[in-house]
Amino acid sequence: MSLSFGDISALALEMQNGLASHDRFNRMIGTIHRLFQCDATALLRYELQSFRPLAIAGLAPDVMGRRFKIDAHPRFEAIARAGDVVRFPAESDLPDPYDGLIPESPALHVHACIGLPLFYGQTLIGALTLDAIAADQFSGYSDDELRFVASLAATALNNALLLEQLEKSATPYIPSPRIHDSRVAEELIGESSVMQTLKKEIAVVAPSDLNVLITGNTGTGKELVAQSLHQQSQRASKPMIYLNCAALPESVAESELFGHVKGAFTGAVKDRAGKFELADGGTLFLDEIGELPLTLQAKLLRVLQYGDLQRVGEDRQLRVDVRIIAATNIDLKQAVINGSFRSDLYHRLSVFPLHVPALQERGTDIVLLAGFFCERCRAKFAMKHLSVSAAARELLLTYDWPGNVRELEHTIYRAAMMAQADAVNDDVSLQPQHFALSGSVAPAHITAANHEAPLQSLKDAQLQFQREYILRAYNASDRKWALCARALEIDPGNLHRLAKKLGIK
Repeated sequence: MSLSFGDISALALEMQNGLASHDRFNRMIGTIHRLFQCDATALLRYELQSFRPLAIAGLAPDVMGRRFKIDAHPRFEAIARAGDVVRFPAESDLPDPYDGLIPESPALHVHACIGLPLFYGQTLIGALTLDAIAADQFSGYSDDELRFVASLAATALNNALLLEQLEKSATPYIPSPRIHDSRVAEELIGESSVMQTLKKEIAVVAPSDLNVLITGNTGTGKELVAQSLHQQSQRASKPMIYLNCAALPESVAESELFGHVKGAFTGAVKDRAGKFELADGGTLFLDEIGELPLTLQAKLLRVLQYGDLQRVGEDRQLRVDVRIIAATNIDLKQAVINGSFRSDLYHRLSVFPLHVPALQERGTDIVLLAGFFCERCRAKFAMKHLSVSAAARELLLTYDWPGNVRELEHTIYRAAMMAQADAVNDDVSLQPQHFALSGSVAPAHITAANHEAPLQSLKDAQLQFQREYILRAYNASDRKWALCARALEIDPGNLHRLAKKLGIK
């Protein structure tokens, strides 16, 4: 068995068509998946000592949210350190990261596995993985054929990274520029339209020195947005100092912000720099800014206006160069009307407002986040495998998540502990019964209908049914809207509009 000229031509064409990286990668992986008759195929980007999936075929949708750290996955580490094709023997005792993550064969382990490291020059930028249940699936393909496929994939990936860098700035592209930088902020997981908009807005305002006000409900990830703003700014090499205004007693708030000198008050036994001084040249993140006392709001306003401050107990003025990023989960406009927040400070802080969407607005981002937290939980508790069943994914998608991303994270951790206790081997799988979600609506095939549940309007029931059914079809269609529309026998344009109306997109 080998690749024909037609196969190679088709693959090369898929790699070059179009400019949208996401679509091109999906087409490319789909073609490779078919040509090699894989059970699982993935294109991954290498960054921060981890592999991040960019496109998959044959794998559970939550895989797209997972981040595979190479020090936690021996096979990925072997691929990262290899300079050529890696063929793992069928009897290899190295655990396969995809075991339990192939929906069609969740109970079977991968037997045939090939890893193709992707390079730009001498720099590793990604990997292509081919997996199959049959142990001899790839024995007929030569290393030269696999190297050719890897070369095409590396070119496509590098071009996409170059375009991504050019969109962000005019600076030259350097692959994996911060691969060993521990200061890089945790990634904002999500591909929904609302998250794509947020990421674009962050990229726009981050390089400037404008003050930013981040709004959103508790648990949505406002601190992650602040970290992302700082890391994409010109101040990334300087510190970002954090201060929670809600946990700040009024008696020490001024000292925390501006510092004090020895003897300024009882207990001031030595000079102490405040958060503004510590953040000089960098960023000061004021979380829960709406809780800051009115007396301090005026002093904060002066620093924003003139860039100078005074330590408590000192007459000397200090000048600082600090960018302010503030966050709140309350309506500051209403607080201004109520008189609990200064209008002039509000306008100073909200030069560029950013709103972090609630989790229930983010549709299938919930599945990606579940995968992300599953992988983190698996590593933390030394589990060999941790997967999310299709029934559990649907349950997560139908829950309202009043606690947002933070609630989802805690829910995954608890469910993982429950599932581990129930597991009879190393394959831990999250099932609906492992979740304790008050008020959740389980899909019909998970649990019998509860006829004693409170009735809702027919319109609301229809909308709920449509949302759940479309999500089922979408997940069953490998998360491809075109395939989903075909399965539902509906016009793709009408499906997109309906999905937006239902809050799925």
